[in-house]
Amino acid sequence: MTVLVLLDHTDAGEPRATAPELVALACSLGEAEGVWVGAAPLPAQLPSGLARVHRVAVANDWAPEGEHVAPVVSEAVAAVVDATGASVVLLASTFENKDVAARLGALHGAGVVTDADSVAVEHGTVVAGKTVLAGTWTTRVEVVAPLAVVLVKAGAADAAEPAAAPEVVEHAVAPSYVGGLVEVVERTERAGTGRPDLASAQTVIVGGRGTEGDFGPLEELADELGAAIGATRVATDEGWIAREAQVGQTGVTVSPRLYIGAGVSGAVHHRGGMQAAGTIVAVNNDPDAPIFEIADYGIVGDLFEVLPQATAELRRLRG
Repeated sequence: MTVLVLLDHTDAGEPRATAPELVALACSLGEAEGVWVGAAPLPAQLPSGLARVHRVAVANDWAPEGEHVAPVVSEAVAAVVDATGASVVLLASTFENKDVAARLGALHGAGVVTDADSVAVEHGTVVAGKTVLAGTWTTRVEVVAPLAVVLVKAGAADAAEPAAAPEVVEHAVAPSYVGGLVEVVERTERAGTGRPDLASAQTVIVGGRGTEGDFGPLEELADELGAAIGATRVATDEGWIAREAQVGQTGVTVSPRLYIGAGVSGAVHHRGGMQAAGTIVAVNNDPDAPIFEIADYGIVGDLFEVLPQATAELRRLRG
């Protein structure tokens, strides 16, 4: 069984942290092969276990950066599936890759599973494990289509060790009319915050509708605690913060030692992504907010008053 892994990477050619995990998982299923889309140079080392890497150059004269958009990435991966006869494609479960997976499923009539936390082959069939209904049920999903496209959560497997880059197979893909409809006209790199990664942070501060778009008090407290910043779906839908910050059933699942929810109502789809936290602190001016039902400590009050006081007290105690 040939298992393709989409190797997400930066424009500079640095693989994302999820790549070694996906490669290790792929090796447990069959022969692992990587897919590298775009013009970024391959690094000298890649996760060990890859039999070869398929580098796909996208010929797109009208949109030179077009290889980074989901319609084109899906067509690039589909071309490698055709060339290799792969039975499984593994991708990191990100917002961008969910778009890629959906398009790839439509192109190949594949079975698509999102947010899987395990993948195995049983009696020749791919079976993925995932939690549903706000984390209250654990399910097993059998893919009966000839091609299984599985989006895997971060941390689902131990990362493979780095090794010298394997054999590279070159491919060239010209996007279809649909793939060429989207053009990237500008890209601005977001400045690093110095905060820990949301999925693995030991302390997470999440803002919801109650922030009204002002995450300033949360960021000040996060910097004092060395915490990551997250958000509810409504905050990301409003464009107040990047999609990558969404915590919940359809976003990032976190299990920190300390979770602080500020202006978070505690809807069931959000609780499914954070209720495994060690200690839950809720700050909300609505005493009937559902999040208080699972909070270890609840503060009924205005987050714009409570959080600055907490930050000031932490600074006083430390200095």
